[in-house]
Amino acid sequence: MTSIEVRDLTKEYGTRRAVDDLTFDVLPGRVTGFLGPNGAGKSTTMRLVLGLDRPTSGSATLGGHAYATLREPLRHVGALLDAQAAHGSRTARDHLRTLAASNRLPQRRADEVLEETGLAAVARRRVRTYSLGMRQRLGIAAALLGDPGVVMLDEPSNGLDPEGIIWIRRLLRRLAGEGRTVLVSSHLMNETASFADHLVVLGRGRLLADTPMREFIHARVRPRVRIRTTDPAALTSALARGGHDAVEHEAGHWTVEHARVDDIGRLVSAAGVPVLELSSEEATLEQAYLDLTSTETEFTAQPQEA
Repeated sequence: MTSIEVRDLTKEYGTRRAVDDLTFDVLPGRVTGFLGPNGAGKSTTMRLVLGLDRPTSGSATLGGHAYATLREPLRHVGALLDAQAAHGSRTARDHLRTLAASNRLPQRRADEVLEETGLAAVARRRVRTYSLGMRQRLGIAAALLGDPGVVMLDEPSNGLDPEGIIWIRRLLRRLAGEGRTVLVSSHLMNETASFADHLVVLGRGRLLADTPMREFIHARVRPRVRIRTTDPAALTSALARGGHDAVEHEAGHWTVEHARVDDIGRLVSAAGVPVLELSSEEATLEQAYLDLTSTETEFTAQPQEA
């Protein structure tokens, strides 16, 4: 299967550098989440990979080939960058059949991907009558039309209902499981955490992280333990003897930073502390992402004073 190779990639618009000397690979067999604040350069990078913009310097290739050199590119790369791209006066089926013809794909592929994306029942309706979620599904159908080895999706969950979000998760995991290269740009951290294996994170056009998702989270957010007891004095005393500090919360529970639930459980059990609740508060992708990008956000709303 084909990988995406980005090497020393730079794109300038006048005096503004949208992409700044990026180098990373997107490999087959895993879902790579493409993250970054607004204005970080994600969409520009995807456009450069797809030959929709020309780089100021550097390169973005697919299996070593520039997109513009690919014959019948839909057989190699499927992309969704804009759910509004389909002409509103065409039916979904006609839109896909036209794309298929332009890439010498069999016409039956239009019906197959309409079925796969849940649009078969509305295939002969004009696209202008589609909701945003339906247009998203149509864009994904177009990306899958050529059965490509590389799939690039920009905010694919946008406009989807809960069933659609579950469907897109399963689709992404299946595509990666088949050995395809899958790159997904998203602002939804919880959603990205549900499907991504690997992360590429940008900030102000620069590469901030290129790492497995679990490593990214654990490197930036320390584990902590949540505990409730009927004897706070005994709890804090036992924790202090074990070298831990506990923070009390208004809801009646305590948290212990930089601790694991097994260690705290053994400690309080040995001290005979009555325990009503003992759980691990897992680090989240959102926490780790915000920690990394807090100084890289171009557009930040300032809280208003009351």
